Amino acid sequence: MIQRLSLRLRILLFFALIAAGVALAIGFGLWAALARSDAPAFAPVALQAGLIAGFLSLGLVTAIWYLFDANVARAIDRLSGAIRARAHAEIDNDLTREAEAARYLGDLAPAAEAVTRQLAQTRNALAEAIARETTRLAAEKSRLETLLADVPVAVLLCTAEHQLVFYNGPAVDILGGGNAPGLDRNLLDYLREGPITHAYQRLSGAGDSDTASDLLCATVTGGRVLAGRMRVLRRRDPGMAPGYVLTLRDVTADLAAHHHRDALLSEVFERVRRPAANLQTVIGVMSELDAETTDDLRRAMLDEVQTLTHAITDLGARYDASQADWRPLPQTRSADLLDSLKARFEAEGLELDVEGPELIVTLDGFEIVTLFGWLGRRLADKGHARAFRLTLIEEDGPGALLRLDWQGPPLPVGRFDAWLTEALDEAIGDLTGRAVLQAHGTEAWTESPSPEQGAVCMPIRNARRAGRRPPPIARKVVYDFDLLSKARSAAVADTRLEDLTYVVFDTETTGLSPASDEIVQIAAVRLVNGRRLESEVFDTLVDPGRPIPPSSTDVHGITESMVKGAPTIAEAGRQFHAFARGAVLIAHNAPFDLEFLRRHEAGIGASFDNPVLDTVLLSAVVFGQMEQHSLDALTARLGITIPDEARHTAIGDTVATADAFLKLLPMLRARGFQTFGDVLAEVRRHGRLQKDVNKA
Repeated sequence: MIQRLSLRLRILLFFALIAAGVALAIGFGLWAALARSDAPAFAPVALQAGLIAGFLSLGLVTAIWYLFDANVARAIDRLSGAIRARAHAEIDNDLTREAEAARYLGDLAPAAEAVTRQLAQTRNALAEAIARETTRLAAEKSRLETLLADVPVAVLLCTAEHQLVFYNGPAVDILGGGNAPGLDRNLLDYLREGPITHAYQRLSGAGDSDTASDLLCATVTGGRVLAGRMRVLRRRDPGMAPGYVLTLRDVTADLAAHHHRDALLSEVFERVRRPAANLQTVIGVMSELDAETTDDLRRAMLDEVQTLTHAITDLGARYDASQADWRPLPQTRSADLLDSLKARFEAEGLELDVEGPELIVTLDGFEIVTLFGWLGRRLADKGHARAFRLTLIEEDGPGALLRLDWQGPPLPVGRFDAWLTEALDEAIGDLTGRAVLQAHGTEAWTESPSPEQGAVCMPIRNARRAGRRPPPIARKVVYDFDLLSKARSAAVADTRLEDLTYVVFDTETTGLSPASDEIVQIAAVRLVNGRRLESEVFDTLVDPGRPIPPSSTDVHGITESMVKGAPTIAEAGRQFHAFARGAVLIAHNAPFDLEFLRRHEAGIGASFDNPVLDTVLLSAVVFGQMEQHSLDALTARLGITIPDEARHTAIGDTVATADAFLKLLPMLRARGFQTFGDVLAEVRRHGRLQKDVNKA
């Protein structure tokens, strides 16, 4: 029991025992003296002298205790906290301030400073050695991340409990829906449960990691239909179920295109069947009627023929349009396309000059290069020309025109149409020129500017000027493979600190009264497996629905014009609640921020009942209650720098609080606090600093 008490409290008890012993000694001495004395007048004098001696002794003990507490106990506490910070939080600055406070401890402070300096030097030398050895691995890791980020389908790696361990950029696009995925989140929050769990049960029961299963699933929100493929990982631990890899592709557009084509086919039969039946009836009875009746039937037949012709023309045009929309065409730079065409002609032994503006064209570059390369070879084989000029012409509308010219006999229209029905290349199957044109929703025709000059023109439906590239969007992959082997506990109190997921948050408000003021900004970051995820950040302005006082704007810099059109607290609160689902909330002075949120729980439609840790109390646990525990004091003590422009902004203070907590975490473990329950029990002993905001 005594070992759980702080050093200062133990010293206080020690001096209290000394004071009690002195009082007992004085009392015993008076009793012995009075027992031996026969003079009645001596008793009051002795008692008065004993009281004076007792009070003086107690005063002397108290004064000595105060000096000892101020110059020894507090100095030792401060010095031990600083040593722990440098040992576990990797702080490299010296102990100048702590050494000054511990100046009465003899050689202890210089010895501690020497130890910490040596520790820093050893740590730096070790870090340099590790950095040299891991440079090659870091480069390979970066290349692997780049490759995985460019994979065009969503790739996810999950544990057996469906917690996300890895995801790439396309996964964010597919699963987003206003609540982007994050490490250690449950996949079933984004995808409907049935297909995922059934596929996993089939594969894990088979016990063959080479077996894969195709599945069709839908998102929880938005109703997007996804085609997936799941493969279970090899079992790493006999006592732990294996994770799985899931690739996803959005087939909602494909299903819509299928539905459109089926509807078009049904309409074809509906619109063609009736005129055809009428024509058959008319033709069957015409031979049996007189001339006048035959003329009437002939007119009726012509009307039906016109109806049938119009239907076939309209349906054919719509079918051609659906052919072009069936497959999404990539965007290609015209310079790359023209260079590839020039290389293809040269490979055929032909000459080609190219020119044209820098455009972004929407087409299948491989098919267009194959089509024009085949056309050039056929023209050369038939003696039209062996030297050509290809021009890309920008048009006024959204399209462009590809024009192939040559000096030589022009190409007749009939021959060109016949050529378009031939296969372009035996190596790629029966792909014809007509199929390429239909897939691009376009046509091609021949021209003859003169008897000794020919040309072939092909419009491109979508083209635009190639402007300056916008800043690239970060498509980083996010992963932590250690999560695959993390043991999970149903009780948060029994879970190790490093196994928990944390959301560190901060708010900016119109004032300091949670009962009457409102939030104007919420920011949060996620901590998973002991590291801050830079890609998983929540940061939003909030419309408070009331004026923002100039005094508050002077602190956080948020004006009324900035929050105009921003989400209300109900909408922003729902988004933040989803971001923090399943995590332990952390804030600096948590009761203040949570009071603002909990006041709006009814409008938000959710309760903020997450477990909570307050870095004010954690600082008191590590450094003692007598130290300053403001965010500035804590970050300065831990060697964390908050840029001036980031201070008193929600995201700036959030990042600083998160970094401080990550440095406090190993210091808490070194003090013997291994689980969340251990820390919670300890911080409740510091209730005079902050109230406990954890809901029962």
